Amino acid sequence: MSATESPQTPASSLHIALVGNPNCGKTSLFNQLTGSRQKVANYAGVTVERKEGFFTTPNGRAIRVLDLPGAYSLDSTSPDEDVTRDVCLGRHRTEPRPEMLVAVISATNLRLHLRFLLELKQLGLPVVVALSMMDEARRHGLQIDVAGLQADLGIPIVPVISLNRAGVMPLLQALDLPFPAPPVPLPAGLDPHMEVRRLLATYVVDPASGTDRLTDRLDRVFLHPVWGPVILLIVLFVMFQTVFAWAQPLMDGLGNGISLFGEIVLKPLPGGVLHSLLADGVLAGAGTVIVFLPQILILFLWILALEESGYLPRAAFLLDRLMALAGLSGRSFIPLLSSFACAIPGIMAARTIQNPRDRLVTILIAPLMTCSARLPVYTLLIGAFVPHRSVLGIFGLQGLVLFGLYAVAIISGVIAARVMTRGVKSEEHPLLLELPSYRRPNLRSLALGLWQQAVMFLSRVGTIIVTLNVLLWALSSFPLPPAGAPGPAIDYSLAGRIGHLMQWVFAPIGFNWQICVSLIPGLAAREVAVSSLATVYAIGATDDGAADRLLPLLSTQWSMATAFSLLAWYVYAPQCISTLAVMRRETGSIKTVLGAAAYLFGLAYLAAFLTYHITRAITGVP
Repeated sequence: MSATESPQTPASSLHIALVGNPNCGKTSLFNQLTGSRQKVANYAGVTVERKEGFFTTPNGRAIRVLDLPGAYSLDSTSPDEDVTRDVCLGRHRTEPRPEMLVAVISATNLRLHLRFLLELKQLGLPVVVALSMMDEARRHGLQIDVAGLQADLGIPIVPVISLNRAGVMPLLQALDLPFPAPPVPLPAGLDPHMEVRRLLATYVVDPASGTDRLTDRLDRVFLHPVWGPVILLIVLFVMFQTVFAWAQPLMDGLGNGISLFGEIVLKPLPGGVLHSLLADGVLAGAGTVIVFLPQILILFLWILALEESGYLPRAAFLLDRLMALAGLSGRSFIPLLSSFACAIPGIMAARTIQNPRDRLVTILIAPLMTCSARLPVYTLLIGAFVPHRSVLGIFGLQGLVLFGLYAVAIISGVIAARVMTRGVKSEEHPLLLELPSYRRPNLRSLALGLWQQAVMFLSRVGTIIVTLNVLLWALSSFPLPPAGAPGPAIDYSLAGRIGHLMQWVFAPIGFNWQICVSLIPGLAAREVAVSSLATVYAIGATDDGAADRLLPLLSTQWSMATAFSLLAWYVYAPQCISTLAVMRRETGSIKTVLGAAAYLFGLAYLAAFLTYHITRAITGVP
């Protein structure tokens, strides 16, 4: 498969679907089969992720593959499982029924996964089993009679290892063969649980006791009631330390490259409107945000690695108690965890919560979780006002402050949820999670995940951020000041006038008019606030280097109280219209959205007010 091939499926391609339980290795297999030839969207009318890819078998057979949401049963209990059920049964209104199912089952957890496979036998579709994680099964001492199990089930079984291309070659070769006949359904009245027990007793030998396995030995430590939370706290602490420590050299190099590119582009241009548009609108705006890409990718590298290793579900298990303190069930953890990347998929993931009260509260506190779009704002202000020094000789002070901001957001979310759920009993069942075996993260999957995040981030820079900054440049540049007018020209522009009008509202929390101006385009995307500040200061400055000197410029023109006040504002403020729009779609209530916006902006203003005046009192700066 060539990397330059078009991601469009040929008309003669065959249509298959990957199905399986969560944590069965399905996503790794999908990534290994399709590589970069995949696209992610949502099913029409449903906020459930839709992953589609294309690949070619060794004999040239074109395959279109759909990665269906993980499901434990076709008796669905969530929108994700609804989609899997409807596609498999041919009842989905936009997705055609696949010609064949590839059932991905984990060799390390056949007891759970075989139960779902027996359901798939009843559908009347050809089925091929991709038996994943065979390397882990061998390492655990599991002996699986694949040939016997295949003959008994009447379904072809292909062992696969999704860590490399060679490991999925047996499946590619099986897909070159004619599709098998649909398997014979189970006899009526046969108990599927008893059938799974029979299959396991007949074809699987597990000589190792559960307590001797590496996963069980590690879980004694990682899931310990005392040491487990301590280790989780250390992992999160180190993660935020590395966001600063590892990213800084990369950010410096990227910043130098952007400055050099700007010089090459702008040098031939004479001064004037076009020069100002490119320098102050495009380069000052987009360039200021792009330099934060290394930090965002390092954060996602940690999240992806923890997920690939099998540790992330254990973090959910450990934090189930924290959810109980908030008056919620453990089912709220996964949506809230997703909100640390972006509140939008987090709010969508709340559909898996069956209890209406818990689902609504989870949606209302999801914006409090610190999404990656806040990271550029945090990094800019921490870099400008927090000294780059170590604490106790091993911890970076800047990383400690960043960790503190995340901790404040989490604690605030717990308190807010507790207030909302006070006196109302939850009817959700306790959290039940499958804990997969520990495994080495797949470097190819990590690289592909980071590539997708980089493309998503840069696409936002090239569309939303550049567009808004060009608009802000126009508002900041026109109308021109009258002849002989004192002061910078931006004071006479439309943006300057709006900023000065807003300042009377935000002056009590220490915001100047430039900050007020940046808050407006920042409603479209939080990180736009950074590029907006660069644009405003570049236009209002008396030299041409203001955008390149934004960080030291802020440290000299702003007080520490103003900077910390803005940090407090961004911990709480719902500076994202898309989040509010998704909240409206998920709840179906404009009143709920207005109430959420009111309480979040109210918290933001109160936190900023207290932070500003307390910091002024401590520093002694009037």
